[in-house]
Amino acid sequence: LRAVRTGIGNRLYARRCGLNPTPQRRHLHTHFRLCANLIVAETVYVLESFYEIDRSRISEAIRSLLAMESVRVIDAPLLLRTVALYEGERLDFADAYLVACAETTGVGKVASFDKAISRIPTVERIEP
Repeated sequence: LRAVRTGIGNRLYARRCGLNPTPQRRHLHTHFRLCANLIVAETVYVLESFYEIDRSRISEAIRSLLAMESVRVIDAPLLLRTVALYEGERLDFADAYLVACAETTGVGKVASFDKAISRIPTVERIEP
């Protein structure tokens, strides 16, 4: 089991979209890789800001990453809920992650200046 760095995830996605011709390494598909939640968030950020990929394609790519047999994540349902909020409710990925955490832990509240969180009926936004 090895950890996945953001650059690897970005290269895999970019290659799939024809954006990056860097050769793929064989060993990426032969061992399980641990992909931390923070790396998923960083991947979303890079795909948005550097590659200017739209939200729906990024969401599709993250769902594909989470479905890969060779990739393990710490909490797949949490990340899938985060992607659903990111794509469907148009929250920033970090805010979507906070909302998903508040939902799944039962806390039900998020301290944030981002008023977009107030649109989500499953959590209460608290002004910090």
